Formats: sequence, structure tokens, C-alpha cells
Amino acid sequence: MAITAAQKAQIVTDFQRAKSDTGSPEVQVALITARISYLTDHFKANVKDHHSRRGLLRLVSRRRKLLDYLKSKDDASYRALIQRLEIRK
Repeated sequence: MAITAAQKAQIVTDFQRAKSDTGSPEVQVALITARISYLTDHFKANVKDHHSRRGLLRLVSRRRKLLDYLKSKDDASYRALIQRLEIRK
């Protein structure tokens, strides 16, 4: 399976702003990044899975939109997040 509840809870606790925060852009980007990395490994074994590849492209697009939003609101938080997730070089 893609991501377990325990892994999701760990990601949320690592990236949340406050104790009860589960929907901030940082948390959403971290969860989407975990799903993208799982799908990337999935495609190494399942090259012909084009239906899931479409889902991967949608996830990448959603992550890009969230990162653009975060960059427009708080540039320092954006830079810290992409460095922490190692999304960019």
C-alpha cells in the first residue's frame, strides 16, 4: 500500500506548525511528496502502469500549486520546506 496511517501521522507531526495543525501547506506538501516518492518507486517495477502515471502527474501539479502559494505568502517557510524535503537542488 502507498502510505500507512503511522507514516502519515509521523509526517504530520514532523511538519505541523502547531499541535493540532494537519492542513497547513507544509503538511500537505510533505504528504504529497511521500506519495510521489512511493509512486516513483512503483514505476520502476511497473513500467506499463499508465493509469497511475496520470495520478502521479496530478500529484506533482498539486504540489507545485501548493508550493507556489506558500512562496507567495511566506518565502522563508517555502525555502525551509524545499530544503528539508530535498525537492530542489
